[in-house]
Amino acid sequence: MRDTFYSNVYVLVRRVPLGRVTTYGAIALALGHPHWARQVGWAMAAVDLDDVPAHRVVNAAGGLSGSYGGVELRRALLLEEGVEFDADGRVPLQRYFWEP
Repeated sequence: MRDTFYSNVYVLVRRVPLGRVTTYGAIALALGHPHWARQVGWAMAAVDLDDVPAHRVVNAAGGLSGSYGGVELRRALLLEEGVEFDADGRVPLQRYFWEP
């Protein structure tokens, strides 16, 4: 089940458009597991960054969390895509959120 869930997470994350973000919880909900945001995070921690744009997945507050790639790398990748951060270092979800 875990491998299938992770694969489904990756398929969905690959669909997040350039310059947009989604959340761990939104992915979990879209996959029919509304309380599995943590498991989405685990899937992201196991990802190959060259294959899946994991930097486009943020926490519910628009913050960067997790260990995959490092926060600074993910921030730099989002900035390159035109995503801006607020004064608290969060992505304004009302502007950049993509609903899976």
